[in-house]
Amino acid sequence: MFRTEDSILPPLEWLSDNNSSVPPAIYDWLMELGSMTLRFERYCTRVHVEPRHEYFIARNELKEEAEHLPESSLYWLREVVLMGDNQPWLLGRTVIPQETLAHHSNALMNLGTLPLGRYLFSNGELTRDYIHIGRKDSLWARRSRLRLSGKPLLLTELFLADSPLYTEDPS
Repeated sequence: MFRTEDSILPPLEWLSDNNSSVPPAIYDWLMELGSMTLRFERYCTRVHVEPRHEYFIARNELKEEAEHLPESSLYWLREVVLMGDNQPWLLGRTVIPQETLAHHSNALMNLGTLPLGRYLFSNGELTRDYIHIGRKDSLWARRSRLRLSGKPLLLTELFLADSPLYTEDPS
């Protein structure tokens, strides 16, 4: 059984919506509405993920994520390290209520080394409710509630030190 202390994500501090301490270049990255995978691809020749956890968990195994998702008997958990040219750039944690999986379970549960964004942003039925900005020491994070065919999922991303988020944009 999964324990929250097994998560690859450390505890994150979520900032208030009116917090102005985020540098503009970082803010631009964190508020990216398109595919983060596509944005990362501008900085490397290959983006892939290394899955760390992929299985169902119960609601009582959720972290503070429970307040962002509807009641469900089970949630699909996927935690990955996103790599750019084999360098770890991002830790990702996706929590998907079982009801959201109804029409997308084969794709979402069998992504393997494909980034989640490759599936989500190729699907014309994706919307985003919000993005919250967070931190862990000097690292930046974001949490997004997305909707696939109107059904929610929660994606939390921690940008690691080698991430291009901390460098100049090439475009």
